[in-house]
Amino acid sequence: MVNQEAKTPRERYRAQVRTEIKDRAWEQIATAGASALSLNAIAKQLGMSGPALYRYYAGRDELITELVRDAYRSLADAFGAASSRPGADVSTLASTLRTWALEDPQRYFLIYGTPVPGYHAPDDITAIASEIMAPILDAFAGLPSSDTAAAFDAHLEEHRDWADGHPAPAAALRRALTFWTRLHGALSLELAGHFTGMGFDPARFYAAELDELTAPRGGDAM
Repeated sequence: MVNQEAKTPRERYRAQVRTEIKDRAWEQIATAGASALSLNAIAKQLGMSGPALYRYYAGRDELITELVRDAYRSLADAFGAASSRPGADVSTLASTLRTWALEDPQRYFLIYGTPVPGYHAPDDITAIASEIMAPILDAFAGLPSSDTAAAFDAHLEEHRDWADGHPAPAAALRRALTFWTRLHGALSLELAGHFTGMGFDPARFYAAELDELTAPRGGDAM
């Protein structure tokens, strides 16, 4: 991290304006979604011209990249802190994920919702995403597993690029992937309001999903 005191006044001002631009961008996203993000509208809110704002961000994609990077970094740091606690396990990570998502649903949907049309994230975002998955793979690699291989295990053994070189066996990869997709499914539906009016507690549903995902396996047939 760059020492703020070592920065020149101009650099500190630039960093401050970039932060203000991102704050306004989050407000826009909360109101109309990331696809409607407008740098000209942000410039107007900040009392500057469009060309002036483009001195801080070259375009919409650069601004979205900053927001996406911040969101992934926030979750990666939360997972890193959670996994370093004594006794941390899969349940700790699941709780961390839900807390992080509920704190800022728009941040969650920016990286796990519908992709922004025409936007492609740079490669370094994938590296941060791997930091998020690594503690989950570690946790499942440490859990007892059935000796019975699922049909999908053989496929995962040959398609494990997403695990970024993690040495977990295929069964652990499958359980981690199932954990990730099912909990995201529950969270996405909850945050989008699809459970409203159904009469059950989403937190208890999430906990029930977690219990099933972490239960000892006596023979998988997934």
